[in-house]
Amino acid sequence: MARELSHSASSPASAGRGGALDALRFVASLLIVLYHFGGDAPVALETLHPVFERGYLATDFFLILSGFVLGRAYGAQVMSGRIGLLAFVRKRIARIWPGQLVVLATLAGIVAVAGLAGVAPNNPEHFTAMGLAMQALLVQAWGVPGGEGWNHQSWSLSALIVCYAAFPLAWRWISRLNSPAALLSLGLTAVMLGDLICAIVLGRHIYDLDFHFGVIRAAPLFLLGICIARLVETGRPSVGAAKIMAGLSLAAVVLLQIAGRFDLPSIAAIAAIVLSFGRLPVARPSALIEQGAKLSFALFITHAVTGLLWFGALQALRGRVALPAWIDWSLWAMSLPAAFVAAALFHRFVDEPIQKWLAPRLKRPAPAAAPVEPTPASV
Repeated sequence: MARELSHSASSPASAGRGGALDALRFVASLLIVLYHFGGDAPVALETLHPVFERGYLATDFFLILSGFVLGRAYGAQVMSGRIGLLAFVRKRIARIWPGQLVVLATLAGIVAVAGLAGVAPNNPEHFTAMGLAMQALLVQAWGVPGGEGWNHQSWSLSALIVCYAAFPLAWRWISRLNSPAALLSLGLTAVMLGDLICAIVLGRHIYDLDFHFGVIRAAPLFLLGICIARLVETGRPSVGAAKIMAGLSLAAVVLLQIAGRFDLPSIAAIAAIVLSFGRLPVARPSALIEQGAKLSFALFITHAVTGLLWFGALQALRGRVALPAWIDWSLWAMSLPAAFVAAALFHRFVDEPIQKWLAPRLKRPAPAAAPVEPTPASV
């Protein structure tokens, strides 16, 4: 009976929307954009301070958060049998694949038009037919090189498809654990062991792997997120302890980045952030924060298009006019709100209509007493 009660506690409503975790989701998406746009600044941002080289930690946050969100939103349905493996994977692919195809088609169109106008890309190796095909199929992170370039950050979506396929089985296994120590040890050990194996076998740490090894990088972080979801499902830590942990973990992440590159401690601190803020109830949900969290997927998947257009135009302008430093920096800085506007338009006029069209087509017959399944924001 205790186990049944703990599974029922994993309802999506209990996770809450419009709170601090949603706010962090939006901030992390902005940090990823800043990380990718930083190299096109008048002076590359990483040369100003090494902290700008560690935007990959925001991606790690999303990978952990993805496991956590799916555990909270779908854990009870998996355990009750209300959703099977195929239905679950179909829903998750339908959430990310259409947007990826639209973005790739847009990028291909831009490159084709530029080619007809006699403008060649600065890095033609980033726009190969093989890379386009692999990204269209979302298989570029499955161990075979050649899928780089184009919408490069979508390697994490490719990796997550494998994680989605493993989620129902992983959740059933992890749900047998009730000990906080066992759950945290399992999740953190998976990350550390994965890092050690990568260092020995591939000669690189897990955070430095090429994109075509994305599954290897994503799987331990996703598993850590699932373990955190199960821990929160058991009602631990207490709300009071979670409040203290939230402040300490945020401070730890900031201080670690100022001190230098400490990837494993940073991952532990990020996991503590997800755990603490995921445990805290949302007392005053904010519609604005919830909307920002929903925009995070659009911002993540579309900023490659914005960057290609914006910095292509800026580079052409720099080649024709000697820009004063303050104007150059101002034009670069405007790329960030431009990426946000483009994401908002994509969400409103592309992604949202597609998802609304798909929603009734993805439903399967369910018992009359079954609750309506929510649609959590994708990472």
